[in-house]
Amino acid sequence: MTNASMDLAAGGSGALALWLIVAAVVVVAVLIGAFAFGSRQKRREPPPPRPEEQPRMPDGGPVHEERERREPDEMPRSDERTLPHEMGHQGSRTASDQERPRWDEGSSGSFGSGGPGGRR
Repeated sequence: MTNASMDLAAGGSGALALWLIVAAVVVVAVLIGAFAFGSRQKRREPPPPRPEEQPRMPDGGPVHEERERREPDEMPRSDERTLPHEMGHQGSRTASDQERPRWDEGSSGSFGSGGPGGRR
């Protein structure tokens, strides 16, 4: 190698270091800009609710879960085909039998469990 090519090779590493410094400065500038943008957005948000604005427990005490069995309303019968948009809202009503269904005694309660599959 000649002295000229050695100078070019050495000069290239200096340019690479300069580009790395420029890239680092750009990354730091982007991070500072993102932080400034985020803090500006945070200032625009409404403040958190004050204690008097918080939800309160009802006068009757806490509300508990209610469980009831429901059964669907009957499908309207007609000789013509009923399309979905003609049915309207299909509600439900409280079932007459409120006893929870239980597994049959002696059955496994699931498919493929290896049991006999029913009573003998």
